Amino acid sequence: MTLFVGLGNPGSQYEETRHNIGFKVIDKLVDDFNARDISKTSFHGKLFRSSNSFFLKPTTYMNLSGKSVQAVKNFFKIELEDVIVIHDDIDLPFGAVRFKRGGGHGGHNGLKSLDAAITKEYLRVRVGVGKPEHKSQVADYVLGNFLLEEQNVLNKLIAHVSQSCKSLVSEDLNHVKSSYSLKSIDGLTS
Repeated sequence: MTLFVGLGNPGSQYEETRHNIGFKVIDKLVDDFNARDISKTSFHGKLFRSSNSFFLKPTTYMNLSGKSVQAVKNFFKIELEDVIVIHDDIDLPFGAVRFKRGGGHGGHNGLKSLDAAITKEYLRVRVGVGKPEHKSQVADYVLGNFLLEEQNVLNKLIAHVSQSCKSLVSEDLNHVKSSYSLKSIDGLTS
């Protein structure tokens, strides 16, 4: 069984923000897999299932994401190595995609919460959203909407990340890294 977790914030005011790229990928996966909603209050999130794949959008807000992931992981007895977390990453340029198991949280509140709840050894799909000029602008930046030129290629990026997630179920991590890692959005448009 595989648990895909998209990090984001609930509510329409956050839908188009950089912080919600994980939610957008989960939405695409749910559509692609024709997954059915099996949410329960105790999961603290929207949970969908298609055979042995689960797709979770925590509704706890970013800084409490671990509560939702832990509840679903424990309920379905999903192994830590089968937890795949899709999240925004300001340390990567917009459109870059990287994969890694474990590591630091880089100040990301969603990852901090996950690390505390389930430890750090889950698989991360890091989706670059770029970063603001000044560190003091990070919160406003990640809670801001994508720029128009970014929105124009966002669906292509989401489709790419979604495809990489499907491959993570059947392929080994090194193969997925070599096939799907991107340095920037330019890797998709060429």
